[in-house]
Order: sequence, then C-alpha cells, then structure tokens
Amino acid sequence: MDASARLAVALKANPQNISKVVDFDEANDRLYHFDLTKNNTELSFEVVNDVAKFSHWVDKKLADNHCRYGIGGYMELRTIYDNREQFEISGEQRQLHLGVDIWADAGTPVYAPLNGIVHSFQDNAHFGDYGPTIILKHQLGELTFYSLYGHLNRECLTSLYVGKPIQSGQHIANFGTAEVNGGWPPHLHFQLMLDMEDWIGDFPGACRNADKVKYLQNIPDPALLLQFPPAINV
Repeated sequence: MDASARLAVALKANPQNISKVVDFDEANDRLYHFDLTKNNTELSFEVVNDVAKFSHWVDKKLADNHCRYGIGGYMELRTIYDNREQFEISGEQRQLHLGVDIWADAGTPVYAPLNGIVHSFQDNAHFGDYGPTIILKHQLGELTFYSLYGHLNRECLTSLYVGKPIQSGQHIANFGTAEVNGGWPPHLHFQLMLDMEDWIGDFPGACRNADKVKYLQNIPDPALLLQFPPAINV
C-alpha cells in the first residue's frame, strides 16, 4: 500500500477535525491549474528566472481566469528547476515535484488542516529554497504523518517551539513575499510525509524522476487533505 492509500484509509476512519489550509470558498472561488512542465511553452527560461516576470505571469493567469487561487504540482515533472544548483544531484536535476503549490497573493493566511504539534521549523533562506518553513506532526488513529508549509512569512516563526500544540483550523502563517520566500512568486508549498527521514525544518520538495517509486511510498497526495474541487485550465 503506497503512502496515498495509507493516508486515505486513515482519513476515512477519522473524518473529524479536518479543516482548511487556505480560505477557499467553494461557492465563490475557482482554482486555476498551473502546468509547470515542458508542455507549457509560455514559461521560458527568461520568465522563470526573473521573479518579477514570473510573478506577473502567475498574477495574470489568475486574474484572466477570475481565480483567487492557483494549484498544481503533485508528482509533476517540472522544467522550472533546471539550472538551479540546489536542484542538482550528481549532474542530474531534481525535477519531480513532491508537494502541491497553492498560488495566491502574499499575505494569504495559512491554516493547519488537523490537530498536531510543531515538529520543526526554520528559515531555508537560500535562493530558490523554501524560505520560512513549518513542519507539523499529526496522528490519525495509528498513522503518524507530517505536513510541511514552505514559502511563508518570516514573522510566523517567531512564536513557535518544538512540540507546540496546534489546533485544526489554527492560523499558523501567511504566504511570504518573493523577498523572503526563496525568490518565488507568492505561493504555499504544501507537502505530506509519512517519514521525516531525520530531516529537521526542511524536507526535499523535489526528487529525481528515477526516485519516483521510492517517494510514492512516503509522500501522500496532498489533495486527500485539501479536498478542493477540480481546477480549471484554459
């Protein structure tokens, strides 16, 4: 049974206290699906490597499609990480995205979807990295798992400590600006892990495509918790 199947079983057996990650109003909000693979010819090297141009492209897609949020990325083979040093292992790029990205304005509130405790946190402040990052530990019946929130505002880290109790639906952070979030258009990287593999305050958000089967055993599909309606892609 892979990681997504294990989480699905635990969620079905423990449906209580599942909350939102962002303020999505299904009656009024729409989701735009962002394709960040090689199939998206609009995302040239020039656009992706200029945060102002990349941010403008994201903002225009959302505005043109009347969407408050964009979404996408789980197990997506992305080319936007090419030529970024931290995404290279022994000459091979880590292109397979392991989380879901939720794109919206800087300052957008982020909430804990389940009860838990703070596992770890830190500012991964290198260019192209997560920036401020929070990792929570959750228990659903017999299943222990972790949720990661990357590209946050720096202020969210100041009141945290390891082991701090977090309630389902609790406001834990906001989307950070490009100046603090690792140099990206404002968005949330939301990822789930069954095993932290000794990582503290950080966990790989992308892997080599050759390692996909391995990571499917540890990285559940965040859509299971997000429970969003289908996104549009025009």
